[in-house]
Amino acid sequence: MRVRAAAVATVLVALALGGASSATSAKLHGNNFFSNCRFSHFAPDDPIVHPRMAGMSHPHTFFGNTTTNAYSTLESLERGGTTCAIKADKAAYWAPTLFQNGKEIRPEKAQAYYVLRGYGQMNPFPAGFKMVAGNAHASSPQPLRVTYWDCGASAVRIRISSTIPRCGVVRARMRGVFKPCPTCKSRPLPMRTARTFLELHVDFPDCWDGRHLDSPDHTSHMAYSTDYVCPSSHPVKVPLIRLNIRYPISDTAGVSLASGSQFSGHADFFNAWDERTLARIVNACFHDRPCDPKRF
Repeated sequence: MRVRAAAVATVLVALALGGASSATSAKLHGNNFFSNCRFSHFAPDDPIVHPRMAGMSHPHTFFGNTTTNAYSTLESLERGGTTCAIKADKAAYWAPTLFQNGKEIRPEKAQAYYVLRGYGQMNPFPAGFKMVAGNAHASSPQPLRVTYWDCGASAVRIRISSTIPRCGVVRARMRGVFKPCPTCKSRPLPMRTARTFLELHVDFPDCWDGRHLDSPDHTSHMAYSTDYVCPSSHPVKVPLIRLNIRYPISDTAGVSLASGSQFSGHADFFNAWDERTLARIVNACFHDRPCDPKRF
């Protein structure tokens, strides 16, 4: 653990605990931002679960940092490049590789959607922070708040599912509502025909214990909030990362995950953001200021 991370942990816990009792009476605020990261590489490595053990993991698909491998450290990631549109984002993101009839499927894109919703205070991830979301060994459906599949299409509402769906051309309702006139009541948006593609979604927990950059199981130092309120055991609110991965396939026959069951969706995050930049973005977004990452 770096000294700088350890030094702020006690302060973060104290601040979080001080505001916990009044959280539900405070105003819910905050904004969101995207970090779009292209595909980087495939490798049977996992620097969180199997550090320094090259080839010991099931195959993973990596996004963001271009140097991620079994030997990755915070220092090596900080020296590496990134496929993310936000160049300050040198974090490593990865998920089990998707195969179709034995062939690796290279994703079209991955989008890390940072949700900064909460009460009182929002904290950036400390340098070197690690976490895993989802269960790589699941053989039955996981909670949909953790991971799910859908057939993604821009601006179209598609039903989410624990099982891998068949995608293709669908007739679906657009997202949101519309008003045909200023004084009219809102109505659902009309149906439209759209081409869809398979997507895997993984939501990371958004409450930290404020002390550990990792834990033996890579999950117990984190917890999910309820209505954006963190439990007392994990009082430090951090952004909720929604990792959305789109694959350029509609016909999902013969599709499988490297981790096993279709229910075994999961993802990993190893933070190597430029610390000052991430802190400025989180502060601006959470306080409802213009938070376009391009400004920082």
